[in-house]
Amino acid sequence: MSYRFHPAAEAEHYEAVQFYESCSVGLGGDYLAEFEQVMEHVVSAPHRYRIERPPNIRRASLVRFPYKVIYREVEGDIQVLSVSHKRRRPAYWAERL
Repeated sequence: MSYRFHPAAEAEHYEAVQFYESCSVGLGGDYLAEFEQVMEHVVSAPHRYRIERPPNIRRASLVRFPYKVIYREVEGDIQVLSVSHKRRRPAYWAERL
Protein backbone atom coordinates (compact mmCIF):
# COMPACT_ATOMS: atom_id res chain seq x y z
CA MET A 1 0.00 0.00 0.00
CA SER A 2 1.16 3.55 -0.69
CA TYR A 3 -0.25 7.04 -0.41
CA ARG A 4 -1.05 9.80 -2.83
CA PHE A 5 -2.17 13.38 -2.31
CA HIS A 6 -5.27 15.18 -3.40
CA PRO A 7 -3.72 18.13 -5.33
CA ALA A 8 -4.90 20.68 -2.75
CA ALA A 9 -3.53 18.56 0.11
CA GLU A 10 -0.17 18.33 -1.60
CA ALA A 11 -0.07 22.12 -1.87
CA GLU A 12 -0.91 22.43 1.86
CA HIS A 13 1.83 19.97 2.72
CA TYR A 14 4.50 21.86 0.76
CA GLU A 15 3.31 25.19 2.20
CA ALA A 16 3.86 23.78 5.70
CA VAL A 17 7.37 22.62 4.77
CA GLN A 18 8.20 26.07 3.36
CA PHE A 19 6.70 27.87 6.36
CA TYR A 20 8.71 25.89 8.90
CA GLU A 21 11.88 26.18 6.85
CA SER A 22 11.41 29.97 6.72
CA CYS A 23 11.10 30.03 10.51
CA SER A 24 14.33 28.16 11.10
CA VAL A 25 16.72 26.39 8.75
CA GLY A 26 16.17 22.65 9.12
CA LEU A 27 12.75 22.93 10.74
CA GLY A 28 11.03 22.22 7.42
CA GLY A 29 13.06 19.03 7.19
CA ASP A 30 12.00 18.08 10.71
CA TYR A 31 8.35 18.59 9.76
CA LEU A 32 8.83 16.51 6.62
CA ALA A 33 10.51 13.68 8.54
CA GLU A 34 7.67 13.54 11.07
CA PHE A 35 5.08 13.63 8.29
CA GLU A 36 6.78 10.72 6.52
CA GLN A 37 6.92 8.75 9.78
CA VAL A 38 3.20 9.29 10.37
CA MET A 39 2.42 8.24 6.81
CA GLU A 40 4.47 5.05 7.23
CA HIS A 41 2.24 4.17 10.19
CA VAL A 42 -0.92 5.07 8.27
CA VAL A 43 0.08 2.96 5.27
CA SER A 44 0.96 -0.02 7.46
CA ALA A 45 -2.30 0.09 9.45
CA PRO A 46 -4.80 2.61 8.06
CA HIS A 47 -7.70 1.41 10.22
CA ARG A 48 -5.79 2.08 13.42
CA TYR A 49 -6.65 5.79 13.34
CA ARG A 50 -9.76 7.59 14.48
CA ILE A 51 -12.66 8.18 12.12
CA GLU A 52 -13.03 11.89 11.39
CA ARG A 53 -16.15 11.54 9.28
CA PRO A 54 -18.09 8.30 8.74
CA PRO A 55 -17.86 5.98 7.06
CA ASN A 56 -14.19 5.99 6.01
CA ILE A 57 -12.50 9.37 6.49
CA ARG A 58 -9.78 9.10 9.14
CA ARG A 59 -7.20 11.35 10.72
CA ALA A 60 -3.67 10.93 11.99
CA SER A 61 -1.95 13.65 13.99
CA LEU A 62 1.62 14.79 13.95
CA VAL A 63 3.10 15.08 17.44
CA ARG A 64 5.63 17.87 17.28
CA PHE A 65 3.77 20.00 14.76
CA PRO A 66 0.12 21.10 15.08
CA TYR A 67 -1.07 19.33 11.94
CA LYS A 68 -3.36 16.44 11.18
CA VAL A 69 -3.57 14.32 8.07
CA ILE A 70 -7.08 13.60 6.83
CA TYR A 71 -7.17 10.51 4.61
CA ARG A 72 -9.22 7.65 3.25
CA GLU A 73 -8.46 4.31 1.72
CA VAL A 74 -9.28 4.17 -2.00
CA GLU A 75 -8.70 1.07 -4.09
CA GLY A 76 -5.98 -0.26 -1.81
CA ASP A 77 -4.10 3.04 -1.49
CA ILE A 78 -4.29 5.94 0.93
CA GLN A 79 -5.59 9.22 -0.45
CA VAL A 80 -4.47 12.22 1.62
CA LEU A 81 -7.35 14.70 1.49
CA SER A 82 -5.88 17.37 3.74
CA VAL A 83 -2.80 18.33 5.72
CA SER A 84 -4.41 20.84 8.03
CA HIS A 85 -3.56 22.85 11.09
CA LYS A 86 -5.38 21.40 14.09
CA ARG A 87 -6.86 24.72 15.16
CA ARG A 88 -7.86 26.29 11.85
CA ARG A 89 -10.84 25.87 9.55
CA PRO A 90 -12.31 22.55 10.69
CA ALA A 91 -13.75 20.36 7.92
CA TYR A 92 -12.93 22.80 5.09
CA TRP A 93 -11.54 19.82 3.20
CA ALA A 94 -14.98 18.13 2.94
CA GLU A 95 -15.48 19.59 -0.54
CA ARG A 96 -12.61 17.37 -1.72
CA LEU A 97 -14.63 14.19 -1.25
